[in-house]
Amino acid sequence: MPSPSSTPRPATRQTLVRWLQAAALTHLLVALCLTWAGHSPLLGSYQLSVEQAFWGQAAPAAAREQQVWWLALFGATLQSYSLYMLGLIHLGDRLRSHNAWAWLAFGIVLWAPQDMLLSLQAGMWSHLVIDGLALLALLPPLLWLYRHDRPTSTLKGLERG
Repeated sequence: MPSPSSTPRPATRQTLVRWLQAAALTHLLVALCLTWAGHSPLLGSYQLSVEQAFWGQAAPAAAREQQVWWLALFGATLQSYSLYMLGLIHLGDRLRSHNAWAWLAFGIVLWAPQDMLLSLQAGMWSHLVIDGLALLALLPPLLWLYRHDRPTSTLKGLERG
């Protein structure tokens, strides 16, 4: 029977894995909406905020069509990213691979500062909020899982020199 101090770790690990899976599935659903709901009222206020950042008002119809097209392309790209994310989460979970968690964290650390800077340059404050929330929601679990799944024998070998 496991000691009481050892039982929270597997439960915590499983909770964090499920959290990351939910985040990846959320990315997939949002990406599907971006690709296929560009003309719906669902994205209307978001599109208007982008237009106001660049046009100062509602954009001409041709510019709106181009924006819908770019959103659809971005959505399709995000769909594949979501599947890659789910795949790495699955591998990290099944294989207890600290490398899978590291790759996911590196991808987020590569994306976030660039996205935040580009959003800041365009005056899209809502993106900064969303990016900040994504960092808070994804990086701590990934770092915890990385440390938890890191092999201890490798560390002991490195300590010996």
